[in-house]
Amino acid sequence: MPGELIKLHIKAYSDPIFRTEVANGEFRSLLNPEKYNLKYKVEQNQRQAAGTSAASPRYNRTPPEDLELEFIFDRTGVLINYGGPGEEDNTLSSDEGVGIADDVDQFKRVVFDYNGDEHRPNYLVLSWGALLFKGVLTELNLTFKLFKPDGTPLRASATAKFKGFIEDNLRVAMENNSSPDLTHVRIVNEGDTLPLMTHRIYGDSKYYLEIAKVNRLSNFRKLRVGQEIFFPPLTKI
Repeated sequence: MPGELIKLHIKAYSDPIFRTEVANGEFRSLLNPEKYNLKYKVEQNQRQAAGTSAASPRYNRTPPEDLELEFIFDRTGVLINYGGPGEEDNTLSSDEGVGIADDVDQFKRVVFDYNGDEHRPNYLVLSWGALLFKGVLTELNLTFKLFKPDGTPLRASATAKFKGFIEDNLRVAMENNSSPDLTHVRIVNEGDTLPLMTHRIYGDSKYYLEIAKVNRLSNFRKLRVGQEIFFPPLTKI
């Protein structure tokens, strides 16, 4: 509904295709971040041969994006949670005897703790408004700022950094590489011929006999629709 407050939500998964949810693996922020930072990077190879002048950078790779978020944990009861238009509620930020200990523990359980079954921390999906981010935690810094007389923390800030993660099948589909330096698998469609498919990959059809040998095709002139054809890098032909 318009004006409804949406809290930042983190959900943990044990598998890299985000199908198996982790038990008790959800966290909703008490207070939404004021901002978040997404970092994108393109790595270029600027090496050049000895004795040459300036060379143009060559594309190396595009690493996954980085996300940085700052979470506020507060159980002083001072900060007010807004539940909707005209609604105010500070009960969620009131101390229940343990300060922010339970809140921080749940946050760490979801984003940081080691998953014994998978032998690694959890895979995470972070969602909030237009933000939908899949990744893993790379760094977590907790700063405790306000305490009860007995030392129980009532307020803390957490700066968390996440590395983006894309499932392998989605990554391949997004890249859709056609470089002759990579191995490709293509499905034969109606009307395809081996010389035509070879030309699409390498820019030249002259390698079609080598491709026939690689795929052990006894009759390359009669390809079957739906058949898989492997096209290795040119260096291996």
